[in-house]
Amino acid sequence: MTDILPFLVLAILMVLNAPVAYCLAIGALVFFMGSAGVPVQTYVQRLVSATESFPLLAIPFFILAGVVMNEAGITGRIMKLADTMVGHMIGGLARVNVLLSTLMGGMSGSANADAAMQSTVLVPEMTARGYDKAFSAAVTAFSSIITAIIPPSIVMVMYSVATSGMVVTGPDGEPVLSASIGTMFMAGVIPGLMLATMLGATTYWRARKNNYPRMERAGWAERWTAFRESIWGLMLIVIIMGGIYGGIFTPTEAAAVSAVYAFVIAVWVYKDIKLRDVPKVLLSSAAMSAMLLYIITNAVMFAFILTSEQIPQTLSDWIVGLGLGKIGFLLVVNVMLLFIGMVMEPSAIVLIMAPILYPVAVKLGVDPVHFGIMMVVNMEIGLCTPPVGLNLYVGSAISKLGLTEVTKAALPWLATALVFLMLVTYIPDITMFLPRLLGMH
Repeated sequence: MTDILPFLVLAILMVLNAPVAYCLAIGALVFFMGSAGVPVQTYVQRLVSATESFPLLAIPFFILAGVVMNEAGITGRIMKLADTMVGHMIGGLARVNVLLSTLMGGMSGSANADAAMQSTVLVPEMTARGYDKAFSAAVTAFSSIITAIIPPSIVMVMYSVATSGMVVTGPDGEPVLSASIGTMFMAGVIPGLMLATMLGATTYWRARKNNYPRMERAGWAERWTAFRESIWGLMLIVIIMGGIYGGIFTPTEAAAVSAVYAFVIAVWVYKDIKLRDVPKVLLSSAAMSAMLLYIITNAVMFAFILTSEQIPQTLSDWIVGLGLGKIGFLLVVNVMLLFIGMVMEPSAIVLIMAPILYPVAVKLGVDPVHFGIMMVVNMEIGLCTPPVGLNLYVGSAISKLGLTEVTKAALPWLATALVFLMLVTYIPDITMFLPRLLGMH
């Protein structure tokens, strides 16, 4: 009963809609208080040691960079560039939406942040130009998931942290190392661009069917001006990806460099942030970081419980014994995660489920990097599925439409995203091509 009690407490608290961090913390505390073999002092020790992780530093730095860019108007300049490039096409402003998420994917790393920003800016603008409100909210919600797949991605960092240090074996009993953050980042590039293309095609089809307006074609002089004004922001992508691939710095160091770079161009180049505004920006990013890191530390604690109770190993042996094979296992995982994603936030799902499913996947011969990207894609789709689709809620709130109406309008993009998920799941080369090409895997 002592072994089951922490999980019962976790499940009950989640059903009661308690904050995820508190669910994990209370569940872990119940385990330490009821376990005879583990002193309760270990709870505090593990809680503190969970924060002493170098890779975790990437999260507050990427958050800070994203907050600075939004406050400095860098996002607006990049949107103007996207507008001049594709605004004249059928469904121009809707396709700007997709292109902006693709460009922002190399900077913010957060689908929620991207959805909030684009919903605030683009949904009212699209509505004013003759687009249906539900269409505008739907395309914004789904285009935002590109942001978390194209690196840097906070969810990828969480997956790497959640699985790091785990001793797992492959199908032949060989030891398998967990996926590094840098490899995960590179693995996300091609899937992210592929998803952007597929969502862009769906947007074109829906815009053409509804005969939505085009904007006037921008001249090359206007495009050059927009590019020149946004070049400092676009350079951030080059710095992050080039620095990691070139071996100049680690992903964590890349996050720190991106935060410093964003601050410098915001204060001294664009001059949209005054020195007196810096404390407000720092406090805003600190609040967001504290929320995520508290969830992570408690999730790491719960992962310790899973490991100590041999739950992943037991589950691995059980699933392997069912004879599902790799294809069947991946299908079951996708269905399960899609359902869980309807009621939980992606970060929490990754932190709870990755330590459980990861050893099973490796045992069946699934590459850790491939499995990580599959999980990230799955979790991001969950942001656009009710009843807890945060991106849909954001779009619904901005457009002042009901969640049901926005969900119905989003069905074509949902179908596209599910097809993409199947492609990523069963064609590993989509994910693994670039890391192998760069000699990172």
